[in-house]
Amino acid sequence: MSDKLIITCALTGAGTTKSQTPHVPVTADEIAADVVAVAKAGAAVAHLHIRDEAGANTMDPEIFVKVVKTAREAVAKAGVDVIFNLTTSGSKFSEEWRVAHLPLLKPEMCSYDPGTMNWANSYVFLNPPAFLEKLGKISQELGIKPECEIFDGGMLGNVEYYVKKGVLKTPLHYQFVLGVPGGMPGNIDSLAYLLPKIPKDSTWSITGIGRSSIPMTLAGLSAGCDGVRVGLEDNIMLSKGVLGTNVQLVEQAIGMAKAAGREIATAAEAREIMGLKKQA
Repeated sequence: MSDKLIITCALTGAGTTKSQTPHVPVTADEIAADVVAVAKAGAAVAHLHIRDEAGANTMDPEIFVKVVKTAREAVAKAGVDVIFNLTTSGSKFSEEWRVAHLPLLKPEMCSYDPGTMNWANSYVFLNPPAFLEKLGKISQELGIKPECEIFDGGMLGNVEYYVKKGVLKTPLHYQFVLGVPGGMPGNIDSLAYLLPKIPKDSTWSITGIGRSSIPMTLAGLSAGCDGVRVGLEDNIMLSKGVLGTNVQLVEQAIGMAKAAGREIATAAEAREIMGLKKQA
């Protein structure tokens, strides 16, 4: 565990809608503004999904490039530093689209979902072996750090398999995503099961979905996590009945971290902790 805590903000996600909360950013300008705002608030990492003109989830590489370039320009203009962590998930999209933005944008991090599951008992969150091998190899070739998003216990075994096969390279970074129906619940039992099973040289972060967001942040802090993830992808409420913004959720997490005696990592410090290769 580092003394410094990495705050990741998952700003938009694939499913959070304006009808649920007016605060979720969906256009390129809205996403860019929120990236700058959460970086100023203390987030070291911005985890991005993108939307099309209708506000629907997309992996269209042209739109992805537009959104990220807009965000990068806004970050540079504001004089802030942030790590971009770009999604590769999207079961309804082709495998080609799911990785097409990586060589075009060369982010420092990308998501790596090491298994398939029935997401919320409503659709198949599809991550087949051939795709995972392709994504791992592309990430290595481009110097991108895969973030192993763990929704269920069996995904740890898949990560171990791909390490042995050379598809993934250690040291690894894990993101526990708990509380998704169809995956492991957002409670202390899940963390107690998962945490002892990751390699000793790994770094790890945690998030809880919906009402498990604050409990999992607190559980992660009590267990010595390297990072926590918050944001409107995972949870739209600041407190019961009160909608939050991405900035407010970051500030809330920072308050809990400081109460636990943790200092907040800058983007530069987060790169050092996770062993990232800063892209040009």
